Amino acid sequence: MANAKTIEKKSQVVSEIKDKFDKAKSVVIFDYRGLTVSEVTELRRSLRESGSEYKVYKNTLVRRALEDSDYKLEDALTGPNAIAFSEDELAPVKIVSDFAKNHEALELKAGIVDGKIAGLEELKQYAEIPSREGLLTMLAGGLIGVVRDLSICLDLYAKEKED
Repeated sequence: MANAKTIEKKSQVVSEIKDKFDKAKSVVIFDYRGLTVSEVTELRRSLRESGSEYKVYKNTLVRRALEDSDYKLEDALTGPNAIAFSEDELAPVKIVSDFAKNHEALELKAGIVDGKIAGLEELKQYAEIPSREGLLTMLAGGLIGVVRDLSICLDLYAKEKED
């Protein structure tokens, strides 16, 4: 039978996990087996730079933390897992997916994006969405094209009126 200190520590970890799941806008669960220490450090650094957090918890504690929630992630909580939490909807999804492309040992399992459970295929689709800066660049490029076309039309119209 577990002693009182152990039970107290585990209940603190369970409440920490609940808190992280409640506050996070996105969560990515992945298998990190086969990664070297330097690769894990590189992944942690990338996640930290994006404002995300990388944690490894026991699956039983994560299951206990999610018992009262709408998140049913039992299938993903097998084997050793790491979990990335973030206030950004797409940052950890993109970082972990990009990292997985270069490191075959990393395997995405499931995630939660904006309160909805996302499977492997959905996570891959989310990872392909351009960043905010990329979308703004596309928008600016489109607007510049419209303004350029308008100026050409106005110039041609002005030359036609001169004749």
